[in-house]
Amino acid sequence: MYLGLNANLIGWAMASSGIYRNNHPQRIYLNNQPRCRSFMNSLRGRDFKAAAGASQTGGGEGDANQFLIPGATIATIVMLGVLHARRLYEDKKMEEAREKGIELEFLPDMKATFLKMVPLRSISRAWGLVTAVELPVWLRPFIYRSWARAFHSNISEAAQPLEEYASLREFFVRTLKEGSRPLDQDPKCLVSPVDGIILRVGQLKGPGAMIEQVKGFSYSALSLLGSRSVLPISDSQEVLAEQYEQKQVRRNLNQRSWWRVSWIAPKVRKENLAAPIMGLFYCVLYLGPGEYHRVHSPVDWQVMHRRHFSGRLLPVNERAARTIRNLHVENERVVLEGKWSEGFLAIAAVGATNVGSIELPIEPELKTNRPKLSLFHTEPPNERMYGNKDAGLMIKKGQEVAVFNMGSTVVLVFQAPSANAFQYDDVNSELEQSSSPGFRFLIKNGDRVRMGQAIGRW
Repeated sequence: MYLGLNANLIGWAMASSGIYRNNHPQRIYLNNQPRCRSFMNSLRGRDFKAAAGASQTGGGEGDANQFLIPGATIATIVMLGVLHARRLYEDKKMEEAREKGIELEFLPDMKATFLKMVPLRSISRAWGLVTAVELPVWLRPFIYRSWARAFHSNISEAAQPLEEYASLREFFVRTLKEGSRPLDQDPKCLVSPVDGIILRVGQLKGPGAMIEQVKGFSYSALSLLGSRSVLPISDSQEVLAEQYEQKQVRRNLNQRSWWRVSWIAPKVRKENLAAPIMGLFYCVLYLGPGEYHRVHSPVDWQVMHRRHFSGRLLPVNERAARTIRNLHVENERVVLEGKWSEGFLAIAAVGATNVGSIELPIEPELKTNRPKLSLFHTEPPNERMYGNKDAGLMIKKGQEVAVFNMGSTVVLVFQAPSANAFQYDDVNSELEQSSSPGFRFLIKNGDRVRMGQAIGRW
């Protein structure tokens, strides 16, 4: 029902607002702005009778339409109401489950099958046209405050007055006032790249390196990042731990033998030069429609590769995650991959319904959600290498790396020091056990975070 209403409203909006009559590359302008002013004057109780008399005596269809709001504005207002009601219902269900301590499990339904038959990519492009419509200056605060109330946006943090945002799109991707998001400067912490809700955090274990989408269903990290990813998947820690136990006796004997030999022929024992023991971790963050829509770097790192996967645009809210298999893998996404001080790092910006446009400040020419002739949603990703083979593009902690036109999902996959882990000592060709506390998450599933807040430390 929601999708049908969405499609009908968008079609009506494009037809009635005259958006095809203007070929401006950046903005789409509303026609018939005098009609909007007449309508607002009638609402304020001024000139109502005069306007009514003009519509009767002036004759014609043009005068009768002077009280109509342009279709794009009506579509926007109705859409706000529908989205707000739907959000309140889903939030209530989720809050009730959390209060009862219930962790909802994966339960597929017919919604996924239905959604895959709906042309969500085309609908999302049409919604993008609607949000690009330039609104009358006097109407902007009303529309933006309505959106903020519906989705709990803090408009007081906006860098500019509301009247300065010419369209809904400009309002969605607004920047914030300086100092609104203080950045944790601790070099041994990883900060949240976005404002949002923590859906899942954990450590990648086992040969499959699985990311948990929701309790009861997981997907492979390689399926998200791409088969050509340099994700450092190693033997599972369980196997290494078993090998470690088997070598304890031989290690003790070797240590005693070393002390006996050292009395006869003293020598300098080699230090343990094995690389720090690393684990693979992941963090999935959901950005709601009312959140700050810009993605920032969680650490200082070098971006080496970019992959753009042209997929579906299914919704990515919590309910969708519980009912649609491989949600983040099937959707359109842009993956940035590189390295930081502790090893591998990848950021996946996942698109969603009405969020087909993902922009990269480091690559402005990249265009997502383009029309395509192929009937298949799976196709090889478009790839690009930044810099050269050894050095990529340097990105600082807190620097902007991506922009969503509405809420969506960001997935972090990264290496970090692991506590109580096992790894081979390259010098002695033996297993070593970590004695450091290792990386630990400072947040848990369901927590709300802000960009710049520390989400992990070691």
